Amino acid sequence: MLASAHVLVEIAARTAVVYGVVLIGVRLSGKREVGQMTPFDLTLLLLISNAVQNAMTGPDNSLLGGVIAASTLLILNYVVAELSGANRRFRKFVQGQPSLLVHDGQVISSHMAKEHVSMDELQRAMREHGISHYHDVALAVLEVDGSISFLKYDEIQPTAQTHLARRKFIQKHE
Repeated sequence: MLASAHVLVEIAARTAVVYGVVLIGVRLSGKREVGQMTPFDLTLLLLISNAVQNAMTGPDNSLLGGVIAASTLLILNYVVAELSGANRRFRKFVQGQPSLLVHDGQVISSHMAKEHVSMDELQRAMREHGISHYHDVALAVLEVDGSISFLKYDEIQPTAQTHLARRKFIQKHE
């Protein structure tokens, strides 16, 4: 019985390590919603899940070994969710931060490149929001969940500063 307990603890430890590696890998791969996954993203996800299965359970193919691995994953996911809710620094590490893609009608190319967002993806998201041109966008933000939020000029409160910035922009492009 002692040997099997040792094997089960080893499965839990292996699973925790694999969870951490995959979590960091997903975090580093960028922000993309599940609905925005390309066939390449889906293929990678399926292959990773298959590749790490043996790393988690090792030579143990028993039902109990699978239950221990699945339970460890569920517990780790719960702990990460709890820590994310309670600790802002940890949440920023795990989830990342929103990225500004368009400011005052100007695309920020360096942010687009850093986040691997193409102009086609930005334009598709603008069409989904009923926006025909990025010059009509006061702010476009790539959110931590992979979605792109837009704030049009007519949706912001007209203050002296925003009105002046918009007037200067319109005069430059007339």
